[in-house]
Amino acid sequence: MERKKPVRVFATCDIGQEAIDVLRRRGYEVEVYPEPTPPPKDLIIEKVKSGIDALITTLRDPIDEEVIAAGAGTLKVIAQYAVGVDNIDRRAANKYKIPFTNTAEVLTETTAEFAFFIMGAVARKLYSAEKLVDEGKWKTWHPYLPFLGDEVTGRTIAVIGTGRIGKAMAKKCLGFDMDILCYDAYPDEDFIERLRRVAEVRHREGLSGRQQRIEYVAFDRALSEADFVSLHVPLIMPGDGPTPTYHLIGERELKLMKPTAYLINTSRGPVVDEQALARALLEDWIAGAALDVFEMEPLPMDSPLRDPRLEHKLRKYPHFASAGRATRLSTDPHVGMAGRCIQGLIDVIEGHYGGDPRKMPYVVNKEAFDGHEQ
Repeated sequence: MERKKPVRVFATCDIGQEAIDVLRRRGYEVEVYPEPTPPPKDLIIEKVKSGIDALITTLRDPIDEEVIAAGAGTLKVIAQYAVGVDNIDRRAANKYKIPFTNTAEVLTETTAEFAFFIMGAVARKLYSAEKLVDEGKWKTWHPYLPFLGDEVTGRTIAVIGTGRIGKAMAKKCLGFDMDILCYDAYPDEDFIERLRRVAEVRHREGLSGRQQRIEYVAFDRALSEADFVSLHVPLIMPGDGPTPTYHLIGERELKLMKPTAYLINTSRGPVVDEQALARALLEDWIAGAALDVFEMEPLPMDSPLRDPRLEHKLRKYPHFASAGRATRLSTDPHVGMAGRCIQGLIDVIEGHYGGDPRKMPYVVNKEAFDGHEQ
C-alpha cells in the first residue's frame, strides 16, 4: 500500500511553538520562516509552487493572484493569523477555489481594552508625566503646573463602527459613566437598547450618578459632540463597497471635532489621513490622538507624525492592540489567534463539517463554494 503523503504547511511567521506542535502531532510537516520580518514575496511563491497544502499568513504578506495561482491544484487553504484579510486577493482565491480563514472574535476584547487604555493614556498625559520623572524635572507638587490631563469618566465618546470591537469598546465605556454616541452605516439598534437597559439599572441602583446618553447619531454629529472619537471600522477602498472608509477622517472631519477632543484609531491606518491629522495636531484643531495603526507600516521615518512638536499630543504604538499573551498564543480556538488559525487550517485539510467550506466557521470566502464541491 502506498504511504499517504504528509500534509505540508508553510508559515510565513512563527505563531508560537505550542500551535506549531499541535500541527506536528497530527503528522503535518510544518516549515516556519525563521525571521521576525516577513519573507520576500518570491519566497512565498516558491514555497507555494513546491506543492504545500496549507499557507499560514499574516497581514504583512501580499497574497495576490500571482501567489494564489502558484498553488493552483495543490494549495488547499490559506490560514490568516489576523482578523483583517486586506492582504488577500479575495477574487483570486475564489477563482481558484482556495478557502481562506481568519481569526475573528478572539481578539475583540483585547483590542477594545487596548483602545480604551490608549484613550486614557493620551488624555491623562501618562507619557508626559512619566517623562517628567525620568528626566528629573519633577521638583514639586502644584495644582495645575506643569500640565493637567483630561478625565475620561463622565465624558462623551463617539464609537465609529459598531462591529464586534466597537461594541466591546462601548461596553467598556459604559462602566466609566460615559455618554456613548455611535455611528455605523448599518446600525444595530438592539445592541443600543440593551446597553440602555444596563445603564438604567446602574443608575437605578446608585452605581451611576446620572442617566447616560446612549444612541446612534449621524456621523458629523458624532464627531462634533464627542470628547473622544474611537475608530472601529474595516478598511474599504473607494469602489470596493457602498461605504468606503479610506481617509474617513480627513481635514473636514478633524475640523468638525472639538478643539478639546481626542482621536483614537485601532482599526486600519488608511482610515485616517495622516497629513491632515499632523496639521490638526500642530494647529490645535484637536487636543490629541492615539494611534495603533498607520497608513504605511512600519511608520516611515519621514512621516509627518514623527514631528517632534507632536511628542506630547500624539501617542504612537506598533500595531499592538491584540498583543495579549492569551489572545496571541493560546491554542484554544475560543481564546487565541494561534488556536483559531490552526483550527481553521485543520477544518479544511481534514474535511470537517462534511468537507463543506461554507459550513466551516473560520472560512471567510464562503461564497466561492456556493453550489460547488471543493
